[in-house]
Amino acid sequence: MRKSISFFILSNTGTRAKQFTLSSVAVKLLTLLIIAAFTCTGYVIYDYKRLKVTVSDTKNLELALNNQTEEITSQRKQLQQFAGEINVLKAKLLALNEFENKIRIIANIEKTADQDALFGVGGAIPEDIDASVPLTEKHNSLIREMHEKTVQIQSATEKQSNSFGALINYLEDQINLLASTPAIRPSTGWETSGFGYRKSPFTGLREFHKGLDIANRQGTPIIATADGIVSYTGYKGLLGKTLVIDHGHGMMTRYGHAHEILVETGDVVKRGDKIATIGSTGRSTGPHLHYEVLLNGIRVNPDKYILN
Repeated sequence: MRKSISFFILSNTGTRAKQFTLSSVAVKLLTLLIIAAFTCTGYVIYDYKRLKVTVSDTKNLELALNNQTEEITSQRKQLQQFAGEINVLKAKLLALNEFENKIRIIANIEKTADQDALFGVGGAIPEDIDASVPLTEKHNSLIREMHEKTVQIQSATEKQSNSFGALINYLEDQINLLASTPAIRPSTGWETSGFGYRKSPFTGLREFHKGLDIANRQGTPIIATADGIVSYTGYKGLLGKTLVIDHGHGMMTRYGHAHEILVETGDVVKRGDKIATIGSTGRSTGPHLHYEVLLNGIRVNPDKYILN
């Protein structure tokens, strides 16, 4: 006998109760349908919530990806800007090198072999970095090229610095040499006797005059003809009151027959400084200055060292 289940539907309006009967199999199927419906509904709700989370995560990932893309683009733009700055730096370095070459030409100073090649063997100037790489492409090759050019420029900068240093030292030496080289008249007055053979005013015999005589009133200023250090002041035989200045570089000047010496041994003097006054001390026929120029201990013609 097949089992069945009856269902009654009651009403509160007073109408007759309604009855319907379902077999046990139908009840089981209905129960399964209800369970399936609840299960599907739960799965749909769960899948919807999971989908919402996935959409949110996807949006976050898209936002992060966009931020990273913008950051990468910005970094690539900075790389291109740095590449342009490297090109500018190279151009400035070449301009400095050209400026140095002009100075050397003017001063007639040759470069040494190690100073000649600014960018290594052969001295070939490297080409500018091509920074026109699309921002959508990788910049690995640009980075490698920037690194190579940076190393080249660093090496060239060191060479340029050393070359400038050597040039400055040379020019400073030249300035010091020029400042220490007698170049002006030691006093005003009249040249009464030059460098070379002459007739002695005392003996009447032919003798070699080792300096230049300039006559003027007693007390006329005597000035230093170049920078130097006073190496001697005092009475020196026939020259009377004498002053000697050591100018370095093997150059010395001597001033004789002075009336008054205004400096002391060890004083540093500059060209044009007043150092003494004309007198007639020692063996002298009248107030005058006896002026000598010595190069490496040998007396030379003072006229060659008077440019004014």
